[in-house]
Formats: sequence, structure tokens, C-alpha cells
Amino acid sequence: MQHPSDMPGDDRSLRLPVHGSTTTAEDLRVRLVLASDLDGEMVVDASEVESVGQAVLQLLIAAKAEADSAGQSFVIANPSPAFVARVAACRLGDAIGLATEEETVQ
Repeated sequence: MQHPSDMPGDDRSLRLPVHGSTTTAEDLRVRLVLASDLDGEMVVDASEVESVGQAVLQLLIAAKAEADSAGQSFVIANPSPAFVARVAACRLGDAIGLATEEETVQ
């Protein structure tokens, strides 16, 4: 497995899988841990997400909390409509760092 700094593009950028499930969560967990060891902003690209399950959401919540406690920036970039809808339905916008219209209108 490549270290995030060896990957093309932003050295802390991570791309969520199209279908984030329990089976894809372990790989994501490893990549999030590696990225958290670097300084600076952690960017998670959610542009291709069509479905996202509980395990992936839990990892994102944990990564955001860890980044916050370490004084690092954690950003969900380009969230797909499916990702935004799932986060809003679960009322996890604040926990993941993604303000959703449904949560702010209440």
C-alpha cells in the first residue's frame, strides 16, 4: 500500500469509494490513519460516492474528531448528492464536518 504522500495529487487527499461498505472500510481506515500522521489539512474527496454505509460514516466521524483534537483541518471535498443525502438522513453533518441544508433549516 502506498503512503498518502507517495500518491499523486494532494499528499493528504483521500477519495471515498463509490460504494462505501463494511468491506471497503478497512482500506479506508488504513488510509485515514496514514494521512493523520502527516501535518496539515486532511481532504476527503466524496465526489464519486453513490452509497455510504455505517462503517464508513463511523470512520469519517472518528477521523474528524481525531483531526480536531490534533488541531488539524479535516475537509469533505466535493460531496456527491448521495453522500450529502445520507449524512443529512443520519444527522451527522456536524460530526463529519459537513453542514447540510436539512440540518441547518431545523
